Amino acid sequence: MPFAQTGDRVLLLSERGRRFFVDLRRGDRFHTHKGIIEHDAMIGAAYGRPVLTHLHEVYYLMRPSIHDELMALKRVTQIIYPKEIGQILLKLDLRSGRRVIEAGTGSGALAMGLANAVAPDGAVYSYETRPEMIKVARRNVERVGLDDVVEFVERDIADGFTHQDVDALFLDVREPWDYMPQVVEALADGGHLGVLVPTTNQIVILLEDLRRGPFIAIEVLEVLLRHYKPVPGRLRPEDTMVGHTGYLLFARKVGELPEPDFASATIAPSDSVSCGLKDSS
Repeated sequence: MPFAQTGDRVLLLSERGRRFFVDLRRGDRFHTHKGIIEHDAMIGAAYGRPVLTHLHEVYYLMRPSIHDELMALKRVTQIIYPKEIGQILLKLDLRSGRRVIEAGTGSGALAMGLANAVAPDGAVYSYETRPEMIKVARRNVERVGLDDVVEFVERDIADGFTHQDVDALFLDVREPWDYMPQVVEALADGGHLGVLVPTTNQIVILLEDLRRGPFIAIEVLEVLLRHYKPVPGRLRPEDTMVGHTGYLLFARKVGELPEPDFASATIAPSDSVSCGLKDSS
């Protein structure tokens, strides 16, 4: 049975779903609107067990999940939501030992999800041109203990990626079609490409560009997620939902595409069809 220790980052969870993150330190106190909890009362306590405030309000001591951390991270830009991250992790076939590039970094939400998937033996290379964004993302990744898996690279990807033969590559940039030569160079044959863009016209341009490159198995999807009120007597959808957040495109890179064999595709005169009508003679 796991127990909370000094230095652990824990989650206090109420029955109604209120969440508070606490970094445990001896002698500290955590103040809530429902009372005070002594850190010493949580240190050494088993995860999943209740802890009480001085006003006898009940919270449950939990280890934060990566989903909890993603939704609570400090953000200075729009993040990629967990509903998309789940698809990205599966479609890019990410697991321990995989090497994956992402561009750009943003607030680090995707870097966190990627690192959690490829740890402990894999690597995430996160490219970003803005140093202030790297600073925010690095702090978010360090907070969840995944900084040894992520390498932040301050570089314009128009100049190419410094990492080669990676297993997967994900683009979250304004005009991804501008970087297809760099993507082809960095991505290993058989590797997975993922792209997120907010509008359909961006998808159309990207599709036209991918048709000229060594990519197959192209698919486009949108993920919509609707929560329900978990009340047995009146189960119904929540009043609000996160609707459209972006379109995802995935493809597989191949070594090369065969040149079209127009000669073999030519229909011989004897094989012609007369509109489906049989010769009556």
